[in-house]
Amino acid sequence: MARTIDEDAFHDFVVSRSPALLRTAYLLTGDAHLAEDLVQTALFKTAKSWRRIRGNPEAYTRRVLYNENVSRWRRTRNQRETVLDEQTSETALRRDVTPADPDLAISLERALAELTPRQRALLVLRFYEDMTETQTAAALGISPSTVKTSTRQALARLRQIAPHLGELTEVRS
Repeated sequence: MARTIDEDAFHDFVVSRSPALLRTAYLLTGDAHLAEDLVQTALFKTAKSWRRIRGNPEAYTRRVLYNENVSRWRRTRNQRETVLDEQTSETALRRDVTPADPDLAISLERALAELTPRQRALLVLRFYEDMTETQTAAALGISPSTVKTSTRQALARLRQIAPHLGELTEVRS
């Protein structure tokens, strides 16, 4: 059976944007396997809504990604997450999203893991995805002033957890 134009467009979207979505999901979760699950869930929800999505399907998918991560965190916040052994895919993914200095990368990863999922999402969106406060607010469904305040608090917490990451946590104008 031949695919429709919508199916072709969705397939092209998945093929072209999955690597970027996976990197973002890894930064949000800190775990390659959870990141893969998160991307699959986001793409599944995007596929279900594909015909209704107007304009930028990536923005829709990323919003689903962020919201699903927060929902996952809320469901599991009282449960202790098990740290999985490093897998080859996780190591390859980590190379794409961390600083060149391995010690710095490990330290940053550990520090980010100490933040709440919302704080981590804010920092990922603002500084990795390079979104503005307004874009971040829209992606997370919160006000720009909440983004501003929460980002400041997340950076302060990151500085408290890992003061040796000083220059990484300084916001440049």
